[in-house]
Amino acid sequence: MVSGIKSQFMDPQVVATHFHLRHDDAVADFGAGGGNFIPILSRAVGSNGRVYACEIQKNLVEKLGALIREKHLSNVRPLWSDLEAPHGTTLGDGILDAGFLINTLFQIEQKKQALEEIARTMRKGAKLFIIDWTDSFGGLGPHPKQVVMEITARALAEATGFTSERTFPAGDHHYGLACRRM
Repeated sequence: MVSGIKSQFMDPQVVATHFHLRHDDAVADFGAGGGNFIPILSRAVGSNGRVYACEIQKNLVEKLGALIREKHLSNVRPLWSDLEAPHGTTLGDGILDAGFLINTLFQIEQKKQALEEIARTMRKGAKLFIIDWTDSFGGLGPHPKQVVMEITARALAEATGFTSERTFPAGDHHYGLACRRM
């Protein structure tokens, strides 16, 4: 808290208002983790849409499966995925209308390869949303050496076939970057 003002952490419900998804969209959360955005994405694309919850940690893939069953999210499919490997998501070429990389970019060692894999799965004109930490914040978030600044994220996206369209608010400790697949 600074000068009596409460810090605003990322709220998935608020952040998702910037995604502008349509019913019937096919989307993927790359690095879905515990699934904080999965129910929101599921509702946004509707019963005829598809959400792929991509995660490399097998224990989290199992937890995602449990969340999907518990919340009756019939349009969500959990996938064990390795973004850093060619075809590591097992998704087809050009099938996605939108992709999400939320609090994940800083964890990836081979960032360019991961964004190339994401780009492979997205159709021309598809939207990519990158949300990541702006700083380390004294133990909250990534180690200071792992922070990927917005300018670096933008350059990585542009080097892998995306064009940066806009930024959007994602809380006091995160940036939001909206890109489009060329």
